[in-house]
Amino acid sequence: MATTPTRLSKPARREQLLDTAVAIVRAQGADGLTLVTLAERAGVSRPIAYDHFGTRPGLLLALHRRLDERHRAAITRALRDAAPGVGEVARVISAAYFACATDMPELNAVSAALKGSPEMEAIQHELTDGYAELMATALLPYSGLPPQALRLRCVGMLGAAEAIAAELNRGRATDGEAVTALAALIVGGLGTGTEHDEGPASSPGGRGEQALPFRRRASSS
Repeated sequence: MATTPTRLSKPARREQLLDTAVAIVRAQGADGLTLVTLAERAGVSRPIAYDHFGTRPGLLLALHRRLDERHRAAITRALRDAAPGVGEVARVISAAYFACATDMPELNAVSAALKGSPEMEAIQHELTDGYAELMATALLPYSGLPPQALRLRCVGMLGAAEAIAAELNRGRATDGEAVTALAALIVGGLGTGTEHDEGPASSPGGRGEQALPFRRRASSS
């Protein structure tokens, strides 16, 4: 039975509920998270939980956004502290990406629970765009590619990262192997040679016709 909730502002209450949702998913998996279990665990009435999220998919989507924002913030912080050089930037991006698999296992669980949701598909496109822009901005000084071509390759690198993460989660690769593999794909996909590993590319352009380091997937449209 829910206890009388401590009075909080609506934004503060939402954060408290999302913190509680993370704890539920970590302990019981995404199947254990419903608006009812959330209200009971947070010590609030059910109408409060419904008022914030509406439906279980709404709760899962809000939680996914929250976890993804934390993941992206971690990558941004890591890049801010990275030493110059494409090899180091690629390593930092890779290490921060795969840290999610161990530091935030809830993100994969929530993603799986939302599989097939039209809302989730739209959010995934939005998040992919955000990650690709983040990567492209960090890698542009070391690439001989035009910005749009680099952004497209970053989209492909993210697809490769997802596949490598699946291998990592299945125990078929170590953290170090996953980081090394993704970093190598990033460096290999920049449209520049290893002569630029120690600093920005000196002559952008003219390399845009190099082949992608991995096979392009067929369009689903």
